[in-house]
Amino acid sequence: MSGKDAPEPARGPLGGLRPAPDPAPATDPLGLPLTGADPLGGKGAPGDGGEIRARATCSLGICDGSGWLIGPDDDARPCECRERRIKRARSRGMQGTLPQRYPGVSFDRPPISNMARQTATASVVAEVREYCEGIGDELAEGNGVWLQGDVGTGKTSLAMLISKTALEAGHSVAIYSMPRLLARIRRTYDADVGEEGYLAFFDRLTSVDLLHIDDLGAEKRTDWVLEQLYAIVNERWQDERSIVVTTNITDLDELRAQIGARTVSRLLEICGDPLPIMGPDLRLTSAS
Repeated sequence: MSGKDAPEPARGPLGGLRPAPDPAPATDPLGLPLTGADPLGGKGAPGDGGEIRARATCSLGICDGSGWLIGPDDDARPCECRERRIKRARSRGMQGTLPQRYPGVSFDRPPISNMARQTATASVVAEVREYCEGIGDELAEGNGVWLQGDVGTGKTSLAMLISKTALEAGHSVAIYSMPRLLARIRRTYDADVGEEGYLAFFDRLTSVDLLHIDDLGAEKRTDWVLEQLYAIVNERWQDERSIVVTTNITDLDELRAQIGARTVSRLLEICGDPLPIMGPDLRLTSAS
């Protein structure tokens, strides 16, 4: 083709040349890109002849980092690390990290180490320790933990320790106070085109391995709040997914009036009986 017959390069509105559009990336059967930046944490690049070469490493030391295992008959099957990457990807954009106050939370540090030595709270700390030691089995079975007690008794520290243990074991976790969770749900109603809407957020919220809700019952009671809370808890109950909750409301009848009898019933099935934490406000004690 002569230069005269060559097509005119695309130009922008001010006469500048437009860059050629990038070709659509290849995807695997799950729709995840096989080239370029991997949204699940790895990086791939096309090799000679279109071969995909993984640059990531397997967190379990099983595969070559691609997330796939090739059998003797060249049949591919997903590595266990791939499922973990997918879970982490689905939990992105959620509150899936510990608040700044709690990264160092431990059974060996106050306030939990002090609670373990007190008669009123030692048994609860022991139950939480047992749950953490078997975190994989507990989450696989959809078991949860419900902590209730007055303000400042250590409920949130224990709950954060459970979430920390789950995160360190490679599980996906979403951590919200109840008021913040409701505010996050409301924001999905005003989502612009291309932003995450309600159904997408709800799906991710109910599919993480562990949902941690702090200050249950602290929100203003409305029909909308009751509807949202029941929908979340019921979905996780149906799918046998774990929940850890804390609440300052120690009377079950009062809690039923605040968040609904159906939600309380589902929480009892997921978590069993609430673990009562009695004692003085530890914040005031440590400050004195």
